[in-house]
Amino acid sequence: MGQIIIRKAEMKDVDSLLVFEQGVINTERPFDPTLRTTATHYYDIEKMITAPEVELVVAELDDELIGCGYARIEDAKPYLRMQHAYLGFMYVVPQHRGKGINKMVIDALSAWSASQHITELRLDVYHQNESAIKAYEKCGFTRHMINMRMGL
Repeated sequence: MGQIIIRKAEMKDVDSLLVFEQGVINTERPFDPTLRTTATHYYDIEKMITAPEVELVVAELDDELIGCGYARIEDAKPYLRMQHAYLGFMYVVPQHRGKGINKMVIDALSAWSASQHITELRLDVYHQNESAIKAYEKCGFTRHMINMRMGL
């Protein structure tokens, strides 16, 4: 087994990233009954690859993509005092989970965000997704807010 490389996503990665996107959606469906049960997409991957305010990275092992994630610079709400980088599309193929790949992706996105003069990272995770919460806490994230909803 070779070395895991974290690099900026390229257009040649789009097909694999589309598969990863479906992996994210399928993982989240049990946590959110409002998600469509038919085919859907969360991301405009090609735009994310080229957008200057987004850093989309992939984890590669032996010329195979095994994970990804992005950081997107967002303006703060008017009452807050800073921009932040929002992390999303965090995915590692099942057979490579538990090997620290998610942390490697987050570290790369953290470094990019810092190079853009961003001082805070944020992300969303379903409150029932304990394994993801533990992984993010292991990387240094802390619980901040709970998003609530009520069906009518």
